[in-house]
Amino acid sequence: MLEVILDTETTGLSTLEKHRIVEIGCVELNNQIPTDKIFHTYINPQRPVSEEAYKIHGYTDEFLTNKKTFSEISETFLNFIKDKKIVIHNASFDLSFINYELKLLNQEPIDKKNVIDTLEIARHKYPGSQNSLDALCKRFNIDNSKREKHSALVDCHLLKEVYVNLLGQKEPKLNLENVGAANLEYNFNTRKSNNTLRKIIKLSDDELKLHKKYLKLQLLKNNYN
Repeated sequence: MLEVILDTETTGLSTLEKHRIVEIGCVELNNQIPTDKIFHTYINPQRPVSEEAYKIHGYTDEFLTNKKTFSEISETFLNFIKDKKIVIHNASFDLSFINYELKLLNQEPIDKKNVIDTLEIARHKYPGSQNSLDALCKRFNIDNSKREKHSALVDCHLLKEVYVNLLGQKEPKLNLENVGAANLEYNFNTRKSNNTLRKIIKLSDDELKLHKKYLKLQLLKNNYN
């Protein structure tokens, strides 16, 4: 099954304030395995970037002013995601912006039925836990050191790893490099087996004698009760 990991960056937090998309990133998967196909573009939002959004992604009005508008990239974008499931983290946010842009062009919105929200999956699997993209990267031991600021394409590659872990029901990897076992990783999957590891300790002869004596005393005690 073909899927697309998708992320956007915007001029603000809500379309109610007529904020627009400034970046779209997409990474294609085939049965959860990345293909070599990506879609990435910066977009001239035709309005200023809010200070709040600038702090998140760092894109200035000057940087975006010579980029193509959404109307100019919409056909290529829609062709890339056509007939594919779309995977988004916190889908309601990105989908609201994409559909707002499509509405401005009098085009049909993307149906929610075609979208998989990894935030909803994470909340179901880990209720009460932090389930931001950064938190899930930490949970699954995914390197997100390149994510100094939000970037649609960088976030897509991170979400790709998170998504595979969520679907595969994989437990986080335990890195033992700092405890004398260089370059070793143990991946415990408790769902595959109910077996537990137990350390067997062999008793000495003296300990066996003491144990037998204890059992005899308990037996005598029970006989007199």
